[in-house]
Amino acid sequence: MTFMGNTRRAGMLAAGALAFTGLLSGCAAPQAGGALVSTPPPAVPVEVAVLAFNDFHGNLEPPRQSVGMPDGQGGTAQVPAGGAAWLASALDSLRMKHPYSLTVAAGDLISASPLASSLFLDEPSVETLSRIGLDYAAVGNHEFDRGTKELRRMQAGGCEKLTVREPCQLERFAGARYHYLAASTLTASGAPLFPASAIRTFGTGASQVKVGVIGLTLRGTPMLVNPAGIADVTFADEADTINAEVPKLKSQGADAIVVLIHQGGKQSGAPDPNGCGGFAGDIQPILARVSPEVDVVVSGHTHADYICELPTSDPARKVLLTSAGLYGKELTEITLAIDPAAHRVTARSARNLIVQSQPFNSAKGPVALSPLVPAYAPRTDIAAYVQRYVDAAKSFATRPVGKLSGPADRGEAPAGSTGGPLAHLIADAQLAATRSAGAQIAFMNPYGVRAALVPAADGTVTFGDIYLVQPFGNALVTETLTGAEIKAVLEQGFDAIGPEQVLAPSAGFVFRYDRRQPEGSRVTAITLNGKPLDPAASYRVTVNGFLALGGDGFTVFKAGRDTVTGPTDIDAFEGLFRSKSVVDVPRDVRTIDASK
Repeated sequence: MTFMGNTRRAGMLAAGALAFTGLLSGCAAPQAGGALVSTPPPAVPVEVAVLAFNDFHGNLEPPRQSVGMPDGQGGTAQVPAGGAAWLASALDSLRMKHPYSLTVAAGDLISASPLASSLFLDEPSVETLSRIGLDYAAVGNHEFDRGTKELRRMQAGGCEKLTVREPCQLERFAGARYHYLAASTLTASGAPLFPASAIRTFGTGASQVKVGVIGLTLRGTPMLVNPAGIADVTFADEADTINAEVPKLKSQGADAIVVLIHQGGKQSGAPDPNGCGGFAGDIQPILARVSPEVDVVVSGHTHADYICELPTSDPARKVLLTSAGLYGKELTEITLAIDPAAHRVTARSARNLIVQSQPFNSAKGPVALSPLVPAYAPRTDIAAYVQRYVDAAKSFATRPVGKLSGPADRGEAPAGSTGGPLAHLIADAQLAATRSAGAQIAFMNPYGVRAALVPAADGTVTFGDIYLVQPFGNALVTETLTGAEIKAVLEQGFDAIGPEQVLAPSAGFVFRYDRRQPEGSRVTAITLNGKPLDPAASYRVTVNGFLALGGDGFTVFKAGRDTVTGPTDIDAFEGLFRSKSVVDVPRDVRTIDASK
């Protein structure tokens, strides 16, 4: 660099002094003795986008599901959405819009997955999410389905066999190039299973800003997974964990705090991806205790979509809460304006974008592309990678198992807590498969039904179709319960622990419930084959292994006696189709809502 001489420089300054007098009057303040001190201009806010999704569940292909949204005419439009290649294109389009961005997820990215991912231990899903540029992910309850050792492999890579399935079937698994964050999942030493938080820096110099990210799962994870797989970890309180981590990030210079948590809620009323009407859920008491220094909470678990502003521990300072539904059908665009001088967020906004992909046939008829939202083209490299695994799973997925009389609905909103006719069909299959163990009744948990069952035009149902419905591979358990215990477990579907679930019974079992009654007294009548259930009598009851361990809060099932382990849920379901030329969709009434 060349410096001008002092004399010449002084002359130039003198000559320009009058020209700059007006400007100086606007950026200087007089002090004692008439001296002027320059005041720097206010810092220009730095914009950072946080691009978020949750509950991907290995849905590499479009899941044949839609997203409901207002149609602008007082009704609801259904938009076909999802698929990794389309999600990649949506992310790319947003990154072009935002020079500074961070891509995050709020858990349950793997497990409970379709065949193209599940057959290969979700390795293709981890690789795909790495390729589409995911940066950080909270650990959801389903990440623990195969145990903590297998979850560590998902992060670190390698081909060590830790489950019944063979790893690295198509390629050596490199592990996630995104980072799992698990602040509240603690090992025996008290340290988190994965890092609790991370900081990402954007910009340079006076315009540099830092975004801190905390990731954690829900404290109730132990009642949602096999206890044997998580025996080496414990789950700490969510709000306490967040509040302990915030000052650590602030001390490292974080200007904004984003929390990724696998817990959430739901809104009520007509579908609106960007609404918050009648919002309720287990995330609320957590937020009510969270530090007001948290700017954004990206949530999940409930498979719902919403954009909310909710109170923190300081009611005057709200937090932005988001969720993008499930299966990559939506993507949340969160925009933060950060003041680099004041080290704080000065403005924030969020919206859910529907990742419109391919039309499909639903249980209620065709779902066509919608002109209300953009249609994304699949990103070719991701589509090709996914197709490799789809082809490898094809012999399993396309194998016919039987015929169905028509589409079987799983109980779409607002009846999603009942499981619909499909949950009853599954209960019938499980009862039939365990008659030899003395089964008289079978129950299915509605939230274990993952997709509607839609046969081909000629009624054909494939293994891939039924696997979409039940991707868990749980063994069936037949046990003895009294009539009083059966009533007690039905009551647990209406208690204050977790979301409502109306257990779906097999044919011949009917119960009436009334939410207006006190908790513990909401099941008002029960019959089996037309006769009242005897509280003192013993009955043989079949449930999946998840429920038998007290999963979803149905802890009474843990009290079962004389247990017999039977076939897996998917084998029982296929067996029902093998036993009949055409399986009829149940139309009988088995649960009666007397609350209305």
